[in-house]
Amino acid sequence: MPHPALRTILPIAQWSGDPAASVTFTGGTDPVLPTPYRIGVAGAVTLAAAGLAAAALWETRTGRRQSVTVDLRQATASLRSGTYMKLGDGHLSHARNSIMGVYPTRDGRWSYLHCNFPNHRAAALGVLGVAEDRAAVTRAVAGWNAADLEEAIIAAKGAGGMVRSHAEWARHPQAAAIAALPLMEIVRIGDSPPEPLPAGDRPLTGIRVLDLTRVLAGPTCARTLAEHGADVMKITAPHLPNLGYQEWDTGHGKLSAHLDLRAPGDLETLRGLVRETDVFSQGYRPGSLAGRSLSPEELAELRPGLIYVSLSAFGHTGPWASRRGFDTVVQTVSGMTARQAEIVPGKTAGPQFYPVSAIDYCTGYLMAFGAMMALARRAQEGGSWLVRISLAQVGKWMVDLGEVPAASLKDVPAEFSEEELERWSTVSETPSGRLRHLKPVVQMSETAPHWARPSVPLGYHRPVWPARESS
Repeated sequence: MPHPALRTILPIAQWSGDPAASVTFTGGTDPVLPTPYRIGVAGAVTLAAAGLAAAALWETRTGRRQSVTVDLRQATASLRSGTYMKLGDGHLSHARNSIMGVYPTRDGRWSYLHCNFPNHRAAALGVLGVAEDRAAVTRAVAGWNAADLEEAIIAAKGAGGMVRSHAEWARHPQAAAIAALPLMEIVRIGDSPPEPLPAGDRPLTGIRVLDLTRVLAGPTCARTLAEHGADVMKITAPHLPNLGYQEWDTGHGKLSAHLDLRAPGDLETLRGLVRETDVFSQGYRPGSLAGRSLSPEELAELRPGLIYVSLSAFGHTGPWASRRGFDTVVQTVSGMTARQAEIVPGKTAGPQFYPVSAIDYCTGYLMAFGAMMALARRAQEGGSWLVRISLAQVGKWMVDLGEVPAASLKDVPAEFSEEELERWSTVSETPSGRLRHLKPVVQMSETAPHWARPSVPLGYHRPVWPARESS
């Protein structure tokens, strides 16, 4: 199953031949965890695509090919890598907010409230008119029809959605818009001369990446580029909410600096960084950055040859193009949580999330694949490039991979063995202590992926690029 799934991704790269045949997959196949979705295959093949892209860049540098191997079980564990971290003597908490979850509604349906961030929590509580108390939220949601509540929370700048079946989602106008899109697009948006890859001993040595993304998918993209040698700078600001464990999980290999894009001076500092950047990765809703002169076309004019990676929740077209969303929201509205509950009922009634963050991490791996492919095209033919993808496009691709037979889910364990987790883990020395975490999954025969920098607290570094390595 992995090789056919990988072949649904690789046409984006416009490679000749069958590069998928050169990848070795180990670790069996799905089901790995109790879900009907082929999350193991999805994780393994998106990681393999990124590995092939890194290998292609290495061949461009050196003329030498190398093999790519991915363990499917290890790839599956990477889809919830934040779960397996230990900082110092204790695990980093990955608990969700107490009112985040799924609730029954007046019309016999279910509504999901995404409340991990304070602003989204405040939006939901404001619409419901109650305090932060799960019993009060339950009573309030029970007074709403699910579709009305969905629209009210979105109008209040919150996040969430009505639980739909796959069939209901297929009839939705946004699903039709997504179905008309490829899994990911790599679009030329400007002209510039070819830029050979800088000299170096890793596929992305000398490549600079600005990471303006948040939560999981976008930060995973930048983390993946870092594990192949890129210099990555995470840009955030003190006023932006975050979940601490996710920052440790996705911060491997990165510098981290604070810039408040509401302040003209900080915005100009960012533009100065862009002038010396190769990849600019952002996850704001379509159009959100245009008012700050940070759109793809504006930055390609500022830095000809820029690779601009753009992530959204529901795509750049359709009635929901500007809607906020997360992995769990996409699962909810597209039928995945309803289907998960049908096949693997939870301990509580109602829809269920699958046991990892597959859409998020797979999207991140695909973004890294797209960025590397755009860098390869820039080296060969020049130009500025836009890499465009959404969580919903990746969710559709995952559903289209098909389901495992329900009978095969009997007695599938919910966790990996301690021996496996030990084998897949490593330790980094961070400014906050020893961090035990999962190591990179992809194995490459010549340029072993690794992170040259440890995770650091947000804002730990100044917003200044380090000097590029000399050959």
